[in-house]
Amino acid sequence: MLRRLHNLSPARHPDLLVGIDGSDDAGVYRLTDELAIVQSVDFFTPIVDEAFDWGRVAAANSLSDIYAMGAAPLTALQTVGWPRDTLPLDLLGDVLEGGATVLAEAGCTLVGGHTIDDPEPKYGLAITGVVHPDDLITNGGGSPGDVLVLTKPLGTGLIATAIKRGTATAEQRDAAVTSMVELNAAAARAMRRVGVTAATDVTGFGLLGHLSELIRASGTSAEIEVAAVPILPGARELADAGVIPGGTNRNLESAGRITTFDDTDQVDRVILADAQTSGGLLIAVDGPMEKALHQAMADEQVAAVTIGRLTEKAFADGPAGRILVR
Repeated sequence: MLRRLHNLSPARHPDLLVGIDGSDDAGVYRLTDELAIVQSVDFFTPIVDEAFDWGRVAAANSLSDIYAMGAAPLTALQTVGWPRDTLPLDLLGDVLEGGATVLAEAGCTLVGGHTIDDPEPKYGLAITGVVHPDDLITNGGGSPGDVLVLTKPLGTGLIATAIKRGTATAEQRDAAVTSMVELNAAAARAMRRVGVTAATDVTGFGLLGHLSELIRASGTSAEIEVAAVPILPGARELADAGVIPGGTNRNLESAGRITTFDDTDQVDRVILADAQTSGGLLIAVDGPMEKALHQAMADEQVAAVTIGRLTEKAFADGPAGRILVR
């Protein structure tokens, strides 16, 4: 089945600016020479215990793909799976209210949606945004020498797993929720203001997984300084204790095939591969513009951090398109 999915022929159209070929964050279709629509959809099962916060996180996560493309969100459609015979509809109301608050913050108009009866609750949104075709940012424009900047700390997957197991502290839970509900709108404004070469958001495939997509699309390799990567409070301790989501382990196995870990311990490897929800933007910017990008981020009150750089296609000890973690 996986082989069949990988062999599916991508759609072709002269106005399809971004399709499924490059594993980018959203699809982009040109309407006119000055306007393109950007579309993405995401949904998932509860990631926190509180229904209202689950709705907020899901909405921020769905909007993130639009911001990563340099676009502005315009409209949203809700997607809901709900076990109507086992969970009260008032609880679903809390989820929808949480999502609506984040949509309002983003200036994104809810225009409808669809609900099905499902034994496991699920919630998310399909978002449509707009962008000038010349302002579009993809994951494929990076070049050797570009600096890599990350706008949110890692560790939401580890903490969400601890929440599910009932072992997360209030500090860990609050830090994770605060990070996940924070929109990437401000970071997107900063990168548009400065002009960057490539961007993606860090979600389910973890930092290493999404970086691997960026270097593959850009035709580069990358180096990461593990000590520079920001981490949520308690995430390291959870990884050390083995509180690790299955998706994170799969990410590490997959990304490990193209990653060289230079004296990096297992905890750091887990964190770099941790399956994020509503993570930050991973941005490639031309080296001389690094300072300007950080100033723009500071002006937007975004705690962005330089974590590495893009390099030539091959390292001496490996094939093209590799990641070196120092």
